[in-house]
Amino acid sequence: MYKYVREAWKNPDESFVKELMQQRAPEWRKESVITRIDRPTRIDRARSLGYKAKKGYVIVRTRIRRGGRRKSRFKSGRKPKRMGVTKITPKKSLKRIAEERVARKYPNMEVLNSYWVWEDGKFKFYEVILVDPNHPSIKNDPNINWICEKQHTRRVFRGLTSEGKKTRGLRNKGKGAEKLR
Repeated sequence: MYKYVREAWKNPDESFVKELMQQRAPEWRKESVITRIDRPTRIDRARSLGYKAKKGYVIVRTRIRRGGRRKSRFKSGRKPKRMGVTKITPKKSLKRIAEERVARKYPNMEVLNSYWVWEDGKFKFYEVILVDPNHPSIKNDPNINWICEKQHTRRVFRGLTSEGKKTRGLRNKGKGAEKLR
């Protein structure tokens, strides 16, 4: 089953996904920015990133505004060149910003990972997988109880999630070394 769901999400324009999401997106826009949901929208993606349907795991959908930084224009005199209004972009990706906002909303949980769900002209929607490190079912599971250790606290703010490592340039080990030769 997961194979067919994955294939449908690879090309949303050619499958049933686009139709489905065009119905859901207006409802999602009316919801609050960070919304806890019962089950993942993309079960295949959530499972591949470590989600399990048991107590201690929480899925949260978040909405983030697309585009660069919206800086206000200076009131006092400057050359247009020195205004610093356009082409100001954040160093963090939108996905990483979304993960951090969710982590601030749920301070007792740890961000395990996140994945893209949908986007329109104004927003991007991500689902973030959270784990409760104090839950007994998490502490007793040998596959995930590493997150209960002290060195894994507040890992999203230190860039230790998958997206955090990507934005820090730690994903591809030999990429920079090839250019030096």
